[in-house]
Amino acid sequence: MDVARKLAAADPAFRRDVLAGLAAPIPAVPARWLYDRRGSELFEAITDLPEYYPTRTERAILERHSGEVAAIAGPGNAVVEFGSGSSAKTPILLRAVAPVAYVPIDISGEFLRDSADALQAEFPGLPIHPVEADFMRPIALPPEVRPLPKLGFFPGSTIGNLVARTAVDLLRAMKDTLGDGAWLLIGMDRIKDVGTLTRAYDDAAGVTAEFNLNLLHRINAELGGTIPVEAFRHRAVWNDRMSRIEMHLEAVRDVEFTIEDQAFAFKAGATIHTENSHKYGFRDARLLLRAAGWGVVKEWTDENDQFALILAEAEPPRFAP
Repeated sequence: MDVARKLAAADPAFRRDVLAGLAAPIPAVPARWLYDRRGSELFEAITDLPEYYPTRTERAILERHSGEVAAIAGPGNAVVEFGSGSSAKTPILLRAVAPVAYVPIDISGEFLRDSADALQAEFPGLPIHPVEADFMRPIALPPEVRPLPKLGFFPGSTIGNLVARTAVDLLRAMKDTLGDGAWLLIGMDRIKDVGTLTRAYDDAAGVTAEFNLNLLHRINAELGGTIPVEAFRHRAVWNDRMSRIEMHLEAVRDVEFTIEDQAFAFKAGATIHTENSHKYGFRDARLLLRAAGWGVVKEWTDENDQFALILAEAEPPRFAP
């Protein structure tokens, strides 16, 4: 595909967010744009790193307690996974729940279809309906799934990427997608010592750095950017006031570049904020879910209380007393 066709094919939402975000007083690009095909592959590599505790910890909780999830949610559910990625943890849940259908939802279409095909080979009798979409908004599920009872699945502490206001909006959108009476199984990372947190987001092998810098490669490839990627470095810092790890791309020298003929300049030390990963205490997590209309039914953690897997139920709207 030549340059002109690539630019014409670029996602307009990606273009809008990049151009507006880099021109903002505090430059930032929403974290969802980290996940093109290459970004999704790099993130899967991150989940296998020794420093990255969330994936293996959540997997162990899921393996230990997925039978309880199935018992509480009951039979006949369609499992709807938000931000399915490689669906690496999904087989654990599917084997326990024995759903009547599976709907993986992801913004990276090519990666989504490959993952759905691999899962279909593992579960040949299970109807799988992949949906390429931005799950930040309510989604019209496939007609075959709409009348079924539903169990939403949102693992990986992805909810932590969002500030509280946006996280509540997302949880409300999930409730609208799934409907009253649906279940949601969600992973949330706990607050813990700063050393463990920063190592998880700035690994010794540099995979997270490559993941973060891949955003600049994507901007160059899809939006005709002229960003000198080597002029930026990955930074991960703990923001105690906001209870979150922040990922930034920091200019290591004064740098100028263009994106679709729009000029940008960054002084050495200036950053582009690319991702947050908020960490939650016991009450914080419950309050977040409650604000969006989800009532917590059961919660499981590991022996060190590093990570929580929470099962919540979509409650009907009601007036406060």
